[in-house]
Amino acid sequence: MRSSFWLRIYLSACIACQPRLSEDASGFGVTLLKDSASALPAGALTDPALGMERGERYRNPTEVQMSQLVLPCHTNHRGELSIGQLLKWIDTTACLSAERHAGCPCVTASVDDIYFEHTISVGQVVNIKAKVNRAFNSSMEVGIQVSYEDLCSGKQWNVCKAYATFVAQGKATGKMKLKPLAPQTEEEKMEHSIAAERRRMRLAHTDTLKDLLINSTMQTERENGDCNTVVPAEKTRVESVELVLPPHANHQGNTFGGQIMAWMENVATIAASRLCHAHPTLKTIEMFHFRGPSQVGDRLLLKAIVNNAFKNSMEVGVCVEAYRQEKEVSRRHINSAFMTFVVLDQEGQPSTIPMVKPEAGDGERRYREASARKKIRLDRKYIISCEQTKVPLSVPWDQSNKVYLSYNNVSALKTLVAKTNWVLATEIDKVRMYTLEEDKYLSFQIEMTLCIDATQAFFLLSDLRQRHEWDRHYESAELVQQVDEDDMIYHVLSQTVSQENKPQDFVILASRRKPCDEGDPYVVAFRSVTLPTRPPNPEYTRGETMCSGFCIWQETAELTKVSYYNQAAPGYLAYVTTNIAGLSSDFYVTFKACERFLQKNKDEITVGLQNL
Repeated sequence: MRSSFWLRIYLSACIACQPRLSEDASGFGVTLLKDSASALPAGALTDPALGMERGERYRNPTEVQMSQLVLPCHTNHRGELSIGQLLKWIDTTACLSAERHAGCPCVTASVDDIYFEHTISVGQVVNIKAKVNRAFNSSMEVGIQVSYEDLCSGKQWNVCKAYATFVAQGKATGKMKLKPLAPQTEEEKMEHSIAAERRRMRLAHTDTLKDLLINSTMQTERENGDCNTVVPAEKTRVESVELVLPPHANHQGNTFGGQIMAWMENVATIAASRLCHAHPTLKTIEMFHFRGPSQVGDRLLLKAIVNNAFKNSMEVGVCVEAYRQEKEVSRRHINSAFMTFVVLDQEGQPSTIPMVKPEAGDGERRYREASARKKIRLDRKYIISCEQTKVPLSVPWDQSNKVYLSYNNVSALKTLVAKTNWVLATEIDKVRMYTLEEDKYLSFQIEMTLCIDATQAFFLLSDLRQRHEWDRHYESAELVQQVDEDDMIYHVLSQTVSQENKPQDFVILASRRKPCDEGDPYVVAFRSVTLPTRPPNPEYTRGETMCSGFCIWQETAELTKVSYYNQAAPGYLAYVTTNIAGLSSDFYVTFKACERFLQKNKDEITVGLQNL
């Protein structure tokens, strides 16, 4: 009795001494910025001078961090952290970040593709960092970075990076308008700018899949000499019902999004196991899309089936339906996702997967769509996920990857614009030239302020067919393909002579974007692509542009700032450095000609814009 009494006293003292942690409905402790406020004097977090005196580094006000020690209860049969458990932690952290910015409850609308680079074992620590990249009207994008560390060695590894969209929920009217985000650091400005492009890509995803199915011929049988096993898809089907209880709900009374994702991962793993008769490893999740909420007391019906199996991987489709009563006929579609699994051998290499025979009707449709999604995943991973320096200058353009090439084109330019270490190299008559030296690349920026409307400059500079009127390096430009309203492909003939003593030609994708919010620039981005209809001509040297384009800001009612950016390719360096060194004023002459061109044609473009 005495030892029990002193044990209770000891535990009470320990609890009283614990730091305060913000806690979600699942009970996971999350360290927030405000948690440390009680240890500081009043106003310490809001007083910039005090922060500077204390030597505190800048920290994003929406940033939330979570650290979790992986315990046996979090793992699968291999002692590795369950992806479902990781998804719960990711969703919790991201939601708290979103709510910190919105100041009200938020719900998960979608989670973009996630590529898992490593597995995590018992005893290791998972570190999750989430912060709001950009706020739109009622939705916001939250960026999430997941890593893990080994406590014994102190080493850390990246696990995955994800982007989630959350919607703010007002009390009376449902959705509410969010306050804009003001990025401070170079990284924040880059993510803020590119978030608009990612949003555009999400909205175009369904159309991209439809276009690929219409314009492509999918193979119906896999060429696989290593495996003759064919498994009917219906044998992989899984159905599971979950009753939503209070522990499954978040602090708003809705079913916790992370819990739904964890249940989806569970049934998908079972379906994959039924195909390969082994324990599969989840490698990729393609966009969770929440179509509606569910509440405590709902029954969630989770369905999973293997849609298609490739040589070393398989795609499992999962959907979630909700209903209130057992006799209820109509069901609400809550969520859907597609997950890619592999089976690893003892050396950690992917094994051959048995083939799948699709069901007639919808099964055949899912089979074809799985092949299309694999093509899209490869395009996204190759074009978007790679570092800019690892992507070839001229990526082949086709109908299926047009959205991702356009994204890469615009995001590369926005990344270059967001750099903070530009150096003023020369200035002549208010035409300024800045340079940026990074690794093996030399970039330059030409900036001038004009008395013209930004919209006028935007439409004039985005049409390469008129560029020869002010840029003497351009001989002509032919519009080869109008991809859509904002993307065009041109074949450009240049007057610049190559080292082979031949004129150069280019095949250029031009992507233009209007401002998404007040303060955003008009963007016109250029990059090289290859087209089968425009192969290299022996009379020309095929040139390439890595990243270039215009950003146009409306500074006042009358003045517009026009900036041209170019990440110089090796063949262009001599021309750039000559201007930087002051041995040539060619840049000045060219952009003064650009100014005269804009002033001359602005009235004509105004009439055209009024007729739109």
